[in-house]
Amino acid sequence: MRKLPPLNSVRAFESAARHQSFTAAAAELCVTVTAVSHQVRQLESCIGHKLFERTGRNVELTPVGRTIYPFLRDGFDQIAHAFSIISAPKDGDAIQLSTTRAFAERWLMPRLARFNQLYPNIVVHIHGSEKAVDLRCESIDLAIRYGPVEDCDRGSVILEDFYIAVADQSLCPADRCATIDDFRNRPLLAYKWKNQDLEAPAWSAWLARVNYRQGTDFRISWYSEETLALHAAERGLGPLLCSDVLIEDEIRSGRMRQIEGPRMPGFAYRLVEVSSPGRKQSLAIFIDWLRQEADLCRGMPALSVVK
Repeated sequence: MRKLPPLNSVRAFESAARHQSFTAAAAELCVTVTAVSHQVRQLESCIGHKLFERTGRNVELTPVGRTIYPFLRDGFDQIAHAFSIISAPKDGDAIQLSTTRAFAERWLMPRLARFNQLYPNIVVHIHGSEKAVDLRCESIDLAIRYGPVEDCDRGSVILEDFYIAVADQSLCPADRCATIDDFRNRPLLAYKWKNQDLEAPAWSAWLARVNYRQGTDFRISWYSEETLALHAAERGLGPLLCSDVLIEDEIRSGRMRQIEGPRMPGFAYRLVEVSSPGRKQSLAIFIDWLRQEADLCRGMPALSVVK
C-alpha cells in the first residue's frame, strides 16, 4: 500500500505552488484562504519540511517545495488526462488558443472558417493578448508566440515575417509604384507594442535605407495598439511599416500597396503547447491544419519586393 499524505493537503499545495498565491489557490479550489493555509501547514507537519516562505501576501517555494512541486504538478496532469480520455467533452471538442490580437485578427480569423468547415465539431476559443500567458495557469492548450527564436526552437516555427511600408491604394499613384515622397503631407503611422521585450523595426531605420526628397520632415502618428494602426492605414490615414504576414491578404487583393523601399527583418511565429502525457486529438488536428495553412502562405509567390 502506498504511503501518502492527506490528498486534500497535497492538492492545496500543488495549486498554491502553481499560482504562487494562496488567494488564487483558494479561488480555484472553491475554499477559503484560511482553509488552503491550514491544508499546507498540515502537509508541512506530515512531511517535516517547510514548503513556503510567506512574506506578506506573497509566498515563495522553499528548496524542498521546489523539489517536489514538478512531480506533483505532472502527477495531477496525468490524473486529469486519464479522466479526460473517458469523459464526454463539454462545448464540443474544444481548444483554448492564445496568440497576439493582431495575428488572431489579421491571419488566423480569415482562415478559421475553412477549419470550421473541415472540423465542425471542434470549437476553437481564442485568447488575444500581447502578454505571454502561463499556459498551465490559464488552461491554454496552445499558444502562437511572436518574437526571436533560438536554434533549438526552429522546429516549432510556422511563419517568419519582414516589415514593409504599405499604404491604402487610394493614396498611391495609379501609374507607378508609390515612393515615400508621395506621402510627405501625411503622417507616418506607427504603434507601440505592450511587450517591452520586442522592438519593432522603426521608420527611422527604414528611411535611412531609401532616397527621398531632402528637407522632408516626416511626422509620426502613434497608436497604442498594432491593430489600430493597421485599421488606420486601411482607412487611408497614412503609410504604415508593418509585418508582411499581417498585411499579406490586403496586398494580394490590391486593397493595400507596397511603397518602394526595403524589407526589414522581422520575427517568427512559433507554436508552444503544454507538455502533457498525451495530446488530445482535436489539438493534434488543429496543429496539423495550422502548419498546412502556413505552408500554403510560404508556397505562394512572394509579395513584390521593391528596392
